[in-house]
Amino acid sequence: MFSFRTTPIEDQLDKALREGRVGVFSTQNSWDVARDRYLADLFRQRGNLAVSFGPRETELTPGTNHIEFEAEQLDGLSAVVVEIQDVGSRYFNYTRDVFRLMSVLSDMENPPALYVVDHVNPAGRVVEGTIPVVDTDPWTPHVAHRHGLTLGELCHLYYNEIGARFALHIISALSSASNKLLMPWTIAPASDIPGMFTCLMYSGGALWNNTTVTPAIGTSRPYEYIGAPFIKAADIPTLPAPEGVMLRPCTFTPSAGRYAGEKCAGLQIMLAPGAQYHSFLHTVLLMRCFRSRYSQFEFEPLFWRKLSDPVVKAYLQEEITFDVVQEHVKLEEQKWIRKAKRHILYDDAPYRMK
Repeated sequence: MFSFRTTPIEDQLDKALREGRVGVFSTQNSWDVARDRYLADLFRQRGNLAVSFGPRETELTPGTNHIEFEAEQLDGLSAVVVEIQDVGSRYFNYTRDVFRLMSVLSDMENPPALYVVDHVNPAGRVVEGTIPVVDTDPWTPHVAHRHGLTLGELCHLYYNEIGARFALHIISALSSASNKLLMPWTIAPASDIPGMFTCLMYSGGALWNNTTVTPAIGTSRPYEYIGAPFIKAADIPTLPAPEGVMLRPCTFTPSAGRYAGEKCAGLQIMLAPGAQYHSFLHTVLLMRCFRSRYSQFEFEPLFWRKLSDPVVKAYLQEEITFDVVQEHVKLEEQKWIRKAKRHILYDDAPYRMK
């Protein structure tokens, strides 16, 4: 059973939400600006909050967060209500945690109903990259690197892909006061997604996490800054930059993560007003340049699983030219858009950059 609902979660009349035992699966983005409370507070005030699942670390922490839970904690619940802010890329940990939750519910004999309080996608409807064609981990969705969907739409897609039988109800993003009063990055979705431009750079930038170059994790501007101790600032002006993109030589010292406490040289990616930035294609261009210039630049084994594309892999290993990758990515994006349109819940639809 699937439904798409256009009234807020607090107005839903389902017995499971009013009288049943409710589990809440949420992040700091579940703050209700109209009522000055979090999602869990709604059910706590009703007296039927059974369990609350949240990030394992503090709201702003240098570490990588997950929402952890055990399958046994879902037994006996009438409903699980999810509210997180997805960031528009298939790598995002909290979204992968939601898919793990859905997989566990799908395996239960008597699963609770799942309610997803939807949010606007801060990366917009633009699509980038390719669909996985080799195995990834079971909770990474088979979507483009930048997918152009909301969390509710992603859950709608995943629900159909796993053939789930539990009830799924999506609460429209348009029914939320928070979506009307706050920009979707006002409350940081995660500690490494701090600002307006981060989501536009994350679809390619997150791939740096599995190389010997850091995307400045442990600084205030992750994914806008990229560097390593072995990079030479003098090389930055010779690196490729698409139209509307400027690369500034810079230095930074991460407080956590790779190269914590070490001075890194590298670049800041700066976008001209109104520029469209294809983070995925620019990232693979930069990676191939770094691979050819620096013997210290390496791909970790997990990188190839995360990339999950043999054509782009061949380019990064200097076996094919960039024009082949561009055409491949174009076709993959078109394929993903056709698939995604079957699951959209709003009037606008995902599209490619021109």
